[in-house]
Amino acid sequence: MRILLVEDDVSLGEGLQTALRRAAIAVDWVQDGVAALTAIRDGGFDAVVLDLGLPRMDGVQVIRTARQEGHRVPILVLTARDRVSDRIEALDLGADDFLGKPFDPNELLARLRALHRRAQGQAQPTLAHGALRLDPATLSVHWQGRIIDLPRREFALLRALMEQPGRILTRDALQQAIYGWDEDVASNSLEVHVHHLRKRLDADLIRTVRGVGYTLSVPA
Repeated sequence: MRILLVEDDVSLGEGLQTALRRAAIAVDWVQDGVAALTAIRDGGFDAVVLDLGLPRMDGVQVIRTARQEGHRVPILVLTARDRVSDRIEALDLGADDFLGKPFDPNELLARLRALHRRAQGQAQPTLAHGALRLDPATLSVHWQGRIIDLPRREFALLRALMEQPGRILTRDALQQAIYGWDEDVASNSLEVHVHHLRKRLDADLIRTVRGVGYTLSVPA
């Protein structure tokens, strides 16, 4: 999962960025409304975490413009504004959820997981593929009844593949799912992660489609 974080409070932004990455979520952080709208237009995000009180363009205008332009990415609003009218306006303009400051980062993560499930049309909180089970809430993976410990990027890669079973995902799409803008990516990083997953799970689980990308094999 890849999140656009829009927050002008530096200390809060840094804390949220750390919390999201620890949860195996790729995150890109911008600090004003104009930059947020540009990023939304570029696409590639599974959800947006949006503060309302932003410089250059406030969050309400970001929501209004994004929805008018047809961008359907789920938007979770963060704000310290207490007025119910502000919340109603944001929701009526197209925000999908609302979280008031201060908040528990674990609640934010749970709300993002719920938004992502709805956007994916996924009813269950866990992902399953044959003998493989993945739980985004606990960052746990079970393979043939055994618990498998995965580093966060391998977890994010496996999650991206399991969320779209049967679909071939390109290298670019998979890299976007596991790396943010400001993270260094070696030319062979994706191949290394795939190699490690095959060693930890099964050599035939992830199929390479030459010149395109990767997909999960059909479970036996």
